[in-house]
Amino acid sequence: MLTLSRNHDAVSQSEIRAMTIACAKAGGINLAQGVCDLDVPSVVTAGAAQAMQDGYNVYTRFDGLIELRRAIADKQKRFTGLAYDPEGEVTVSCGATGAFYCACLALLDPGDEVIMFEPYYGYHVSTLASVGAKTVPLRLSAPGWSFTPADLTRLATPRTKALVLNSPMNPLGKVFTRAELQMVADFARERDIFVFTDEIYEHFLYDGAEHFSLATWPGMRERTIVISGLSKIFSITGWRLGYTLCDARWAKAIGHFNDLVYVCAPAPLQMGAARGLNELPESYYHGVAAEHLGKRERMCRALTTAGLTPIVPQGAYYVLADLSRLPGADDRERAMFLLEQTGVACVPGRAFFSDASGAGLGRFCFSKRDPALDEACARLARLG
Repeated sequence: MLTLSRNHDAVSQSEIRAMTIACAKAGGINLAQGVCDLDVPSVVTAGAAQAMQDGYNVYTRFDGLIELRRAIADKQKRFTGLAYDPEGEVTVSCGATGAFYCACLALLDPGDEVIMFEPYYGYHVSTLASVGAKTVPLRLSAPGWSFTPADLTRLATPRTKALVLNSPMNPLGKVFTRAELQMVADFARERDIFVFTDEIYEHFLYDGAEHFSLATWPGMRERTIVISGLSKIFSITGWRLGYTLCDARWAKAIGHFNDLVYVCAPAPLQMGAARGLNELPESYYHGVAAEHLGKRERMCRALTTAGLTPIVPQGAYYVLADLSRLPGADDRERAMFLLEQTGVACVPGRAFFSDASGAGLGRFCFSKRDPALDEACARLARLG
């Protein structure tokens, strides 16, 4: 009898994709998916175009072109002080999602337990499920959205193999503090586990928040798998360029799975990203943060006017908001009501929780071009 695989249920269509499809059918404004549709820096597009002309149109090495690996390593050293060897500790993959998947394939076995802070990014959970690992959620405590060492100890078992740390955090926008990172580092060293750090929003910071890479803590470089990408900071989500930075012992195995699953990331696009990393000044990254701060303010103001109280994010480019005043039996019905009434799509909160705690919430992405964002905010505000 023909059947689907047992993995199928674990990786069924996400709420993000479902709302994107519903929004397209309604002809609405999509604030559900984090597409980041802003202008791409001209040096990045010019670099990719030139690479096509120069013949960068065939397979690259399994871990990416040396030009991009060097540029990634140089940027990491510049911003965090961490030194990684581009010849054995940097692996370019197809997006940060692809990088995380290959890292999970290389380092986790079926039945391994992985602690993840909640609310979480659903693709992390689905990826862990696809390799047979078990997600163990650690609910952050509102209103400060923090945790204690006892919370970590309570969840630890002999099968605990890793922890996932996403900072700045999708969907909450939380930026983990030095004290919180110290707790994670102490726990990881004590339990001898890996930490996967998703740092793709590292430059999207507001109100004086600072991003710290956990790998800079004593004893953490050898057990931290840094995951990031160029999709968000260069507004090239469709280019699918992500990477891992880690000790050579782990990078070699991650690279083998990257070769198996993806072969390589698109060659000319790698060259375009390398140009961007090499040539854009530090002020570019500060400018991106300043631009998104203005977008955050407009988004939160509109949600407040609409009576959909926002949780103001410290980082990333999403806002979780309270949809409970809208009609509907649950978060999905409320999100669909919002789409039908305003033409604005958000993600139902259930996508980010392991239980019904997200039932009154919705996630809105504000990394949109100003005309679309302003129109979406105007439509939302009219609900008030």
